[in-house]
Amino acid sequence: MLPPRSGSRAIMEKISAALLLAFTFIALLWANLPFGATYAQFWGTAVDLRIGGTAVEMTFHDLVNDGLMALFFFTVGLEVKREFTIGELTEPGRAVVPVAGALAGLVVPAGIFLLLNPTGENAAVWGAVISTDTAFLVGALAVAGPKSSGRLRVFLLTLAVVDDIGALAAIVVFYTTDLDPVPLLVSVALLALVGLVRFLPAGRGPAYAVLSLATWSALYASGVHPTLAGVAIALLIPVFPPRRGQVERTAELARAFRQSPSPEYAAATARSLKESISINERLQRSYGPYVSFLILPLFALANAGVRLDGETLASAATSRLTWGIIAALVVGKIVGITGAAAMMRALGLGRLAPGLTLARVGGGAALCGIGFTISLFIVELAVEDPALQAQARVGILAASGTAFFLGWAWFRILDRVQPPSSTGRILARPFDPERDHFRGDPAAPLQLIEYGDFECPFCSRATGSIDEVREHFGPRLVYVWRHLPLSRVHPHAEEAARASEAADRQGAFREYAQLLFRRQDHLDSADLIGYAGDLGLDMEQFRDDLQSAPVANRVKDDALDAEFMDLSSTPTFFIGMVRHAGHIDASTLIRELNASSERQQ
Repeated sequence: MLPPRSGSRAIMEKISAALLLAFTFIALLWANLPFGATYAQFWGTAVDLRIGGTAVEMTFHDLVNDGLMALFFFTVGLEVKREFTIGELTEPGRAVVPVAGALAGLVVPAGIFLLLNPTGENAAVWGAVISTDTAFLVGALAVAGPKSSGRLRVFLLTLAVVDDIGALAAIVVFYTTDLDPVPLLVSVALLALVGLVRFLPAGRGPAYAVLSLATWSALYASGVHPTLAGVAIALLIPVFPPRRGQVERTAELARAFRQSPSPEYAAATARSLKESISINERLQRSYGPYVSFLILPLFALANAGVRLDGETLASAATSRLTWGIIAALVVGKIVGITGAAAMMRALGLGRLAPGLTLARVGGGAALCGIGFTISLFIVELAVEDPALQAQARVGILAASGTAFFLGWAWFRILDRVQPPSSTGRILARPFDPERDHFRGDPAAPLQLIEYGDFECPFCSRATGSIDEVREHFGPRLVYVWRHLPLSRVHPHAEEAARASEAADRQGAFREYAQLLFRRQDHLDSADLIGYAGDLGLDMEQFRDDLQSAPVANRVKDDALDAEFMDLSSTPTFFIGMVRHAGHIDASTLIRELNASSERQQ
């Protein structure tokens, strides 16, 4: 559920994390004030849900943990499905290091915990130390992370998706007991029906709602934790890039409405517009705010109320369970994630993105020790003894607080050792002929690298300077183009960049880019598709590539490089590996390139 602008996204993540933290403190205060006994009494209040002759006895605590949290796991499942279908995890090469880090971040903490708690009831709590709280993680990264955290954020979110899969698998395999096969088979049949809903011509929303409620009820009756219905249903909901035919139909309906405004055309346009976006992404945007701003804070309120009296703190201070959780989350996450990233890089099995050093990964790994939502959830499933539950909760809260402050201190020290202000002077990623768009001899001794925007008028004017510079140096110079779409001021820039990459898939990047610069005032979706037709490209392939994950990721890679280097304007030039500061007329660029050539000699 990511808002369209990164600034809004960061604000939403900070608010979500702040709400979680605030409700955690409220729960702790409530449980420890003189009227603290009312905390357990309130959440233990019985609620009977009755439909005909069937009754379900629950408490307010059960309603939150078994009912509302199903929506949380539903949004997790939607995100997992999206990432594996059209997101970061569609390209194995991009995901290999964070996936390895995530797996090690599951195994190493569990191993450390079981070394300290090898037997008895304590050992069952091992599942509580494998999970990272994604909501807290992204909020903590926004507050405590480095100035330019785009690459690190992508790395950690990819890691968090795999982490969630591991935690959910642990719940299914190790924390499900007393199965009743009949309702379990009913739930499987209902899930099959959920998978078929996509083929209904209409009424898919109500069908999903009814079948989801029925599946939750069947799993509840079977003994499987009913929140897992959310994950199972989410994985069966389709996700796809905007459908080309549907987008074109929407455009036709919009034109018809403009020419003849009527309720019928308005309704048809709205319906067509909605259906051009996959239901997965619509549901993420619909339910995401409720999960972040209501359900997770309520979960914290219902589960974090540990009574921190002298007896509880004394037992926690000497508890192998408490210290096992702290050691596993704080030490295990750092060792597992950072160690796996270092090993993958050393063995040549993967590499970190530009600007993403092992030191930064280590700081992110420290923040991954914030285990909260699923950790507290698993404690409820793993042990029934209230005293052990209290010790485990103290361990989770202490580990999460320690992980946050350790991550904050880590990045503050790193910023002093490697000041962010110095990063923008040096090119983050060297010229790569296998990947970059370039003109000239890739082995040329001189390199001129531009970060540009197809909707930027200054970039368009700079093309004349670049042609003059290339003509002056001839085969001694290679010119490189990289994307920096400034979407806040140029609303069509990102789509234009993706369209140029789609054209590149058919070997027409240069010709298409020249068209974009010549027609900067006409860069909406229909124009971009029309330009592909003007160049004689395969239109079906172009439209498919325009919406594909590899093309979107290609543009995002360049933009993340620019973010790491703190580039905020276009065009920005690098002469070799050094950022050019000053005028961008041909004579200035020629003079600076000559100076660079002399320094090389």
